[in-house]
Amino acid sequence: MYRFLLTPRWWVINVFTLLAIPVCLFMGSWQLSRFETRVDTHNQQQDDASRERKAAARPLSDLLPVTAKTSGERATATGRYDTTHQLLVPDRRLDGRDGFYVLTLLRVDADGDVGGGKGAADGKAEPEGKDGAGAKALPVVRGWLPGDADDPAAAAKVPAPPSGEVTVTGALQASEHQGGDGVSAAGGLPRGQLGMISAASLVNLVPYQVYDAWVTSSQAPGALKPVPPTAAEGTGLDIKAFQNLGYTGEWFVFAGFVIFMWFRLFRREAETARDLALGITPPEPTAPTAPGADRTPDDAERTRSPSATA
Repeated sequence: MYRFLLTPRWWVINVFTLLAIPVCLFMGSWQLSRFETRVDTHNQQQDDASRERKAAARPLSDLLPVTAKTSGERATATGRYDTTHQLLVPDRRLDGRDGFYVLTLLRVDADGDVGGGKGAADGKAEPEGKDGAGAKALPVVRGWLPGDADDPAAAAKVPAPPSGEVTVTGALQASEHQGGDGVSAAGGLPRGQLGMISAASLVNLVPYQVYDAWVTSSQAPGALKPVPPTAAEGTGLDIKAFQNLGYTGEWFVFAGFVIFMWFRLFRREAETARDLALGITPPEPTAPTAPGADRTPDDAERTRSPSATA
């Protein structure tokens, strides 16, 4: 009764099933391992963050370029704030509230505190000139304010950056990219606002070079609130991590579906073979008949309307 399993059609079905199930299980296990790796990385980052808060800040030059390991570490840089190019970064949430970041560029000596401009947007150092042309700028998020960046009343609460030489200490962050949380790369923002914190978005707004990194200051003046550092891209429990978990379930469901379909086809073929062994043949399909074709002439005469007989 099961000789149908040796037919060419069933050879193809069996080979496909035997290959599809291990592939689905492998892909599901791989997606699960990626989710577990992100969970382990998240826990490691929490432990590292606790240690970093107690550790001494390191010079910016020792932490550039930003990597998954150096992202979030405490960095220090000395320079002067550019008070003429302070920017607001709208549509940023903190503690469940809408608000905006206050970003100010810190002009640092290219040959001084940051190690000769290592990690700058162009990756090259330039000598410091009399007019400061050789200095690089480090984007510093001085803090967060609730409200709308377009609201003059909210913007009026932004404290002015300090004048003179200052030393900034905060968590080092990699440049933002399109698709990040709160990032707006569509453009069309009013003057004095920035949608994405990156060297690429700042290069056309300031007349000097910008480091491909930024720092969120650990101390916020006035009404500003410090912005906590974010996890490096590809790490932590973000939306992509839970996508990996969802893909895990999908691949395991695919494996179960393949088994279900094989069993369903097998049962149908076995039932057909058993019926044939008992002499039970399936009914022959009949051609559909036109409406009224099975009626006799007498039936047609009875159903004729009175007007037609008249």
